[in-house]
Amino acid sequence: MNKSRVIGLAAMCLAATPAVALEQGEHRLNAFGTLGVSYMGGEDDGRTYGKQGQTTDSWRGDELSKLGAQFRYGVTDKLAITAQGIAKAEQDSWKAKLEWLYLSHQTTDRLVLRAGRMRSPVYMYSDTLDVGFSYPWLRLPDEVYFQIQSPTYEGIDAIYTLPLSYGSLAVQVAAGQSKNRRNFIMGDVYELDADDTRAGAITLETNNYGTLRVGYEQSDVTAKIAIPIATPFGPSAVSHVMDAQKAKFLSIGYQYDNGTWLTSNEVTNLDPGGDLEEKDAFYLMAGRRFGDFLPHLTYAQLDEGDGRQRSWTAGLNYSLRPNVILKSEYKRVSTSGEYQGVFVKSAQETVDNAMYELLGGQAGTPSRNFDADIISVGIDFVF
Repeated sequence: MNKSRVIGLAAMCLAATPAVALEQGEHRLNAFGTLGVSYMGGEDDGRTYGKQGQTTDSWRGDELSKLGAQFRYGVTDKLAITAQGIAKAEQDSWKAKLEWLYLSHQTTDRLVLRAGRMRSPVYMYSDTLDVGFSYPWLRLPDEVYFQIQSPTYEGIDAIYTLPLSYGSLAVQVAAGQSKNRRNFIMGDVYELDADDTRAGAITLETNNYGTLRVGYEQSDVTAKIAIPIATPFGPSAVSHVMDAQKAKFLSIGYQYDNGTWLTSNEVTNLDPGGDLEEKDAFYLMAGRRFGDFLPHLTYAQLDEGDGRQRSWTAGLNYSLRPNVILKSEYKRVSTSGEYQGVFVKSAQETVDNAMYELLGGQAGTPSRNFDADIISVGIDFVF
């Protein structure tokens, strides 16, 4: 079977709205996962990298490895329940959590209504975010996908699909809230609430010209962050309060895969609201299959204020079996404008940098840029 066809079928089975309906009493269980390790060279001061700083100068599997399962059960011919759990590392320990738990009602052939815990449609790969088998990379482009760490919510949505002569058009609208979502900030984990969440996505899928997708979300974010630090005047804390701060996120993506050539591209804008600066990011990826091999190349960029992170990623995939892919990647990443990007910078270091500027170099440490080489190797699978 064509490799792109296999990947497409796997993605449909594990997506939030599977194309295959269930009969009453029918059930379906799928498993998926990644076994991978990564190593970062070039930064020799104990610097870490990634959503939770799990990419270091040691070979570690925390950032990449995960194991998940999805269970679907047909309550009636039109009503089904879906549950999806995932086990992966958070900081230095493994945790299991329920990503999805919702009821879906096939109101008509074109309209599906859902209620429960679901994945927000903010990203092009939101539906299969944890299913590495569904995308070409071992690690999704950090510049784009590190920005929203916990894209789940409790609420309702509606998905209307319109068949077209050249493909299909799907429109999704959603509303809900997220409570106690754990986010990694300045070297530690803090809980955030996102209330009055409103989201939507429009996906135009064509038979011959690929898929175009636009996603949007806005929420009122509340968080109280207080990070202990040391100063010349004694112990203190870096505090930041977000009180129903309206955050907005927009993504535009395009995919194409004809079985030989493929490309995946996405551009995003995050407006966190308040006095925080906007983030603009994008990636451009192209690849070509040679039998069971898939070499691919990706350029990605993240801009925030005067700072910029950019990276080049070269990857080579090999299909061991129709449902198992061996992947390897080399990523060269650097920042400019005295910007940390996806590199982890502690609150203490941030204060020391500010003090250096404030006191003209008499105390503290100067800000700097970062660059590193990241090597990742692993296996993605679905069953």
